[in-house]
Amino acid sequence: MSDRPGRAIGLDLGTDRIGVALSDDEQAVATPLEVIPAADRAAADRRIAELVAEWEPSVLVVGLPLQLDGQEGSAVKRTKAVIKRLAATLSVPIVTYDERLTTVTAHRLLDEQNVPGRNRKDMVDMVAAQVILQGWMDKEHS
Repeated sequence: MSDRPGRAIGLDLGTDRIGVALSDDEQAVATPLEVIPAADRAAADRRIAELVAEWEPSVLVVGLPLQLDGQEGSAVKRTKAVIKRLAATLSVPIVTYDERLTTVTAHRLLDEQNVPGRNRKDMVDMVAAQVILQGWMDKEHS
């Protein structure tokens, strides 16, 4: 990595929604950015490409949904298929980060901030993406 890593985008790839987070230029702090509906995968892929074009990240960090015991299940296969599809069209490197318990962490963070239930559905996905991205950055830059 260079002295200035550049922004990173984090993705929490769900079947219904994709949480997106963005880092600062120094890859020190991740913040929630948006939620992309995932039902139309082509539209979701286009939106991810738009975000990459807009923010020009140096890396795309995708949560890898390993099972609690660390094994790869069907969710990992789906995630790898999405990564393969994105890699074919995006010029940014794509890395994965173990996302076990990120949704639990996201719910805990939202509880601490007293976010009411009606606002949580999309927030959980964005905060999960934030947790994935922050975890990767903390590990990468430690």
